[in-house]
Amino acid sequence: MSANLPLAAGLAALAAGAVAWVVLTPLLTGEKRVSQRRKAVSVATSSGHARAVTTSRREQVAKSLKEIEAKKAGTRVSLELKIARAGLSWTREKYYVVSGLLAFLAGAVIYLGTSSVPAGIAAVFAGGLGLPMWFLAYMRKRRVARFITELPTAIDIITRGVRAGIPVGDCFRIISREAEEPIRSEFRIVVESQTLGLSIGEALVTMHERVPVSDVNFFAIVIGIQAKSGGNLSEALSNLSRVLRERKKMAGKIQAMSMEAKASGAIIAALPFVVATLTYVASPDYISLLWTTDLGKLGLVASAIWMSIGIFTMKKMISFDF
Repeated sequence: MSANLPLAAGLAALAAGAVAWVVLTPLLTGEKRVSQRRKAVSVATSSGHARAVTTSRREQVAKSLKEIEAKKAGTRVSLELKIARAGLSWTREKYYVVSGLLAFLAGAVIYLGTSSVPAGIAAVFAGGLGLPMWFLAYMRKRRVARFITELPTAIDIITRGVRAGIPVGDCFRIISREAEEPIRSEFRIVVESQTLGLSIGEALVTMHERVPVSDVNFFAIVIGIQAKSGGNLSEALSNLSRVLRERKKMAGKIQAMSMEAKASGAIIAALPFVVATLTYVASPDYISLLWTTDLGKLGLVASAIWMSIGIFTMKKMISFDF
């Protein structure tokens, strides 16, 4: 037992010395400080590289936005472009023929009904200029609404195709064959433009000219930047699809929350006409003074002006940009 005691003490001293050497040697030689400095330099380098990449991406986004805005500002909205935005296949000549027919019909109906030449002339201008433009605006708004509804689905198709290894151009061709209108026709134009030699970014810029909404602008920017600088296109398109769907949900919430104000505005705007009609039915001689006397006509004009101001004010208050 006494013979093993020096041996155990020696082994314990050797173990303690080894532990001390492992712990103290880096501190005495400065290896720990060197490794810390190397780690700090590597972290700073990686963070600097990440900041440089982020800055480069931001510069590219800003440049793409400036290019699109410049092209948009320099593009004059011609009659052909208005017809294309409405989704119609009319020519300029057909539009003029339809406008002439509407002008003739409106003027004839109003003149035969009132026997007033000024009213007939006003109806000619309204039918020849106002009705066709209103019809184009109505069709464009309807087409844009359908396009915005179907665009996230088309972006999801591109995202899944890219993740599966399908080229972006082939994804566009799939959408141009199988998607709903007006997505199908717009992507078909993009595919045909690429066949003629345009890049995918330029083709999407022309799509934004035909469908002038921010959703298409975002889509064109994402595709253009990824085509120039590379990166994870599927992730970028997935994020864009999620953002567009959230915007759609927000638009629905805003519309639902503003319906009460819209209904109140409609009731207030219709109330004078309802009261005037009921008063005319009950006592026509009493209310006919409004359009048979000069003071009554002046009161009608003043009431129409103030009522128009009130209606436009309420419309401005319940209209939201998102």
